[in-house]
Amino acid sequence: MKINNKEISNDNKLTVFGGVNVIESDELLFQVAEKFKEISEKHDFNYVFKASFDKANRSSLDSFRGPGLDEGLESLQKVKDRFDLPLITDIHEPDQAKAAAEVCDVIQLPAFLSRQTDLVVAMAETGAIINVKKAQFLAPHEMRHIMNKCAEAGNEQVILCERGSSFGYNNLVVDMLGFGIMKQMQVPVIFDVTHALQKPGARLDSADGRREQVTELARSGIAVGVAGLFLESHPDPSKAKCDGPSALPLDKLESFLSQLKAIDGLVKSSDILETKN
Repeated sequence: MKINNKEISNDNKLTVFGGVNVIESDELLFQVAEKFKEISEKHDFNYVFKASFDKANRSSLDSFRGPGLDEGLESLQKVKDRFDLPLITDIHEPDQAKAAAEVCDVIQLPAFLSRQTDLVVAMAETGAIINVKKAQFLAPHEMRHIMNKCAEAGNEQVILCERGSSFGYNNLVVDMLGFGIMKQMQVPVIFDVTHALQKPGARLDSADGRREQVTELARSGIAVGVAGLFLESHPDPSKAKCDGPSALPLDKLESFLSQLKAIDGLVKSSDILETKN
C-alpha cells in the first residue's frame, strides 16, 4: 500500500499519522504540521498529517467540536497546499465520505462507529485508503469482518488501528498480542498511542488521560513491529480544546519520535525468531 508514493507496511520504515486532535485554527495546524514535517525529514520516516473537522462524540453539548465539514476541509487543503503533505481525517456520517476523500489521502473510520455498515460502505466506495480504528469493545480477530465489508464494497485498501480496549470503567488496556493477530490479516497495523492513554469519563465533563506514560506505551507498541504510530500533539496541551490530557507537548515531539524511530529500526532489522515449534 502506498500513501503519497511511499510504501506503508508492517515491514517497512516507520509511518506516523500525526497532528492535532481537532482543528482549532489554521495557525495551530500550520505550527504543528511544520514541526512534524521537519522532524520526519530529519529522521527519515513516512508522515501523514492528521486533524479532525468535527469531534462528534464529545461528553457534553458544551464541548468544542471543531469547525465542521466544509470549513474544516478548507483548512486541511491549506495544510496540503502549504506543506505538500498527505492528509488523514475522520468522518462520522456516510454523506461526509466523498467530500473528505476528495481532500484527504486517508479517511478514518472512528472506533465507536466501526461496525456501522452504511458508513463503512460509503467510505469504501470512495476508493480512498481507510484507517479503521478498532472499537474498544471488539477483539482483534473481529476486525476481519470490517475488512470484509470494505472488500465487498470494492475497496481492499485498509489499515487497522489499535487504540486500546475497555474491560471496565474509566480505563483502556492495550493487548500487545492483538497486534500480531491483526498483522496476520496482511494489512498495515497502526498503533494509536494517544487515545490508548485515555481514561474515558474520568473527569466530570470529559475524558482524562495519562500523558506522563506516553513514551513507555509507545515504545511497547512499536517494539511489537507494526507499520507505524498515530499521535496527537499540541503546543500547550493544558489549553487544548479536546483530549489535552493525552496530547504530547509539541516541544517534546522530536525527542519522542527519534526514540521510536530507533526502536522501529532495531526491530525491523532483527531476524525473526521462530518459537512455535
